[in-house]
Amino acid sequence: MSINWFPGHMAKARRQIEESLKKVDVVIEILDARIPLASKNPMLDHVIGDKPRVVILNKKDMASQSETDKWLNHLKRQGVYPAAVNGKEPNILKKIEAPVVEATREIFERMEKKGINPRAIRAMIVGIPNVGKSTIINNIAKRKVAKTGNTPGVTKAQQWIKAGTKMELLDTPGVLWPKFEDPEIGLKLSLTGAIKDNVVNLDEVAIFALKFMQEHHLAELNKFYNINIDSTTEIVDIFDAIGNSRGFKMSGNEIDYERVTEKVIYDTRDAKIGQLTFDLAEEI
Repeated sequence: MSINWFPGHMAKARRQIEESLKKVDVVIEILDARIPLASKNPMLDHVIGDKPRVVILNKKDMASQSETDKWLNHLKRQGVYPAAVNGKEPNILKKIEAPVVEATREIFERMEKKGINPRAIRAMIVGIPNVGKSTIINNIAKRKVAKTGNTPGVTKAQQWIKAGTKMELLDTPGVLWPKFEDPEIGLKLSLTGAIKDNVVNLDEVAIFALKFMQEHHLAELNKFYNINIDSTTEIVDIFDAIGNSRGFKMSGNEIDYERVTEKVIYDTRDAKIGQLTFDLAEEI
């Protein structure tokens, strides 16, 4: 699926990130634990450069625990400082603060040797839309300082937020990149809600989800929809099975494929079928 979606405010956000980098000590990149690769903006790599980076795998409660552990190990080998969180969990500040302190240790040791008085660590939070940046920030701040929503494009401007006694956070709007080279990236981003539904072909998204679960999570798929398919079942027959099981029918007893499509997407997106990771670490 080819998607080109780069609203004007995202181009502006990229410029703001570039301009603000010199104000911060470290960049905190928020990724979706279900799609650690697809939710990573390659454009930000170029913008951030060699700035110390902490990578937070958010929504770990919706992803496979074993896959998340593999991704944390992979990220450590890449030289970044990772952590996995559920953006709504208590004491989230400690989980994020620890890798941030470690990532900036050398910077503050140099400052101390020069006799510079200690100050709070200045960190910029970046990530694509709908990875849960605002939820994490509000949790850390213990108040609603950033708008939240289950749709992309909620945060529209930068703002500084105090985080405990050791950090100051610069929130930034979610930024996508102009073109997805791999069509599967667009499908994964759409399936997890990073791209607005009205700019994608939802049929393709649902087909991708079902084929992935048929290959990797067949038991969970069968159990949740109370169906009986196997690894060789044709995709249209899977749609029919779900439509019959859920009673999604139109006049003439025809399957309402549009309802099946929407049901599959939202059940997957909300982790009702199970804790699923769509970027498998072994494929890196």
